[in-house]
Formats: sequence, C-alpha cells, structure tokens
Amino acid sequence: MMATTHALAGVAVAAFVALVAPEQAGVALPAAFVGGLFPDLDLYAGHRKTLHFPIYYWPLALAAGVLAVIATGPATVGLACFLLAAALHSTMDVLGGGLELRPWEATSERAVYNHFAGRWHRPRRWVRYDGAPEDALLGLVLAVPALLVAGTAMRWLVGGTLCLSVGYVLVRRWVPVLTERLVGFVPAGLVEHVPERFVDG
Repeated sequence: MMATTHALAGVAVAAFVALVAPEQAGVALPAAFVGGLFPDLDLYAGHRKTLHFPIYYWPLALAAGVLAVIATGPATVGLACFLLAAALHSTMDVLGGGLELRPWEATSERAVYNHFAGRWHRPRRWVRYDGAPEDALLGLVLAVPALLVAGTAMRWLVGGTLCLSVGYVLVRRWVPVLTERLVGFVPAGLVEHVPERFVDG
C-alpha cells in the first residue's frame, strides 16, 4: 500500500480519539499522520524490515495508550497515536503486495518482516500493489473520519494526501521504467548500495 494510505489509516484511527477527547484533536491527528508514514522511512534501507514491526509496535502502543488515559496530555496522546499508527501500518502491509519492482506481477513472497517470528509474512494482495486503484479508493474511505472531525489545516493535509495518492496511481506503472533508467546512471562502485529490487527489476 502507498505511504499515503498508511498515513490516512492512522488519521482515521486518531479521528475516534478526537471524538472522545476533542481537545486533543490538534495533536492526535498530526501524530497519527506522521506515525502512519514513519515505518516507510526504511524504503531504501531494508524496506519493510528495518522500521516495520508488526508485533513489537503493538505492546508499545498499548502501553502508550494506557499512559495517555492515566496522564492525558499532548505528549502522551501524541505518542500513543504515533505508535498506534505505526503498528497499524506494519500490520496492514501484510494485506498488500510484495516487494518486487513490479508488484502487479506478484513474484515476491515478502510482504513485511516479523522480527518476533524471524520470518517474512507473505503478501495477501487484498490491495494488489502500492498505487493500485483500490489503494487510492481505500485511502479515500479512510480519509472520511478525519474530514469529519479535523480542523481546517488538517483537512487541507488530508485533501492534499488524497490528491498525491491519485497522482501516484496515474503514474505507478511507469515508475519501474524510470527507476531502471536512473539506476543506469549510478556509478558502479555505488550500485551495491541500491536496493536489490531496483537493480534486478
């Protein structure tokens, strides 16, 4: 799934926090947005393994949630929403496609790494690949709760994220071609630092 879909999933969950504690909406929604994006910062360094923790994020999110209930404040609520969104992201990747450069070909059996079990989860492909039309549709559905409870700035962020999602869907099939051409310009001594899926195609 697209990073934007994960961000919107986090915001959708935080929207319910905002309903329960509207005074915390200003921190809950942005923190969840960032938390939803956070695992994908490993895109070029062990993607879906380095910062993706489909098991370990959950107890941290639970502990942070309990802390936020006991000592409610911007810091505790923000931390809880961030961790919850990161946990959701890591778990949701199982439902998408694999790690190959052209995921619509469904050749990879690696969706997300489970550090607890020491193995990769296989992709379920409910969303066939990141940037598939259903990926953008899922993002649109996930955006609705936030649009109902968010303030103006957050609505603009959610709207912009949806536009970015649609734009990526429109160009997704050309991304591998561009990637392969760009890799061709990488000096030979640096190719070993390029993610394997970009080199092998």
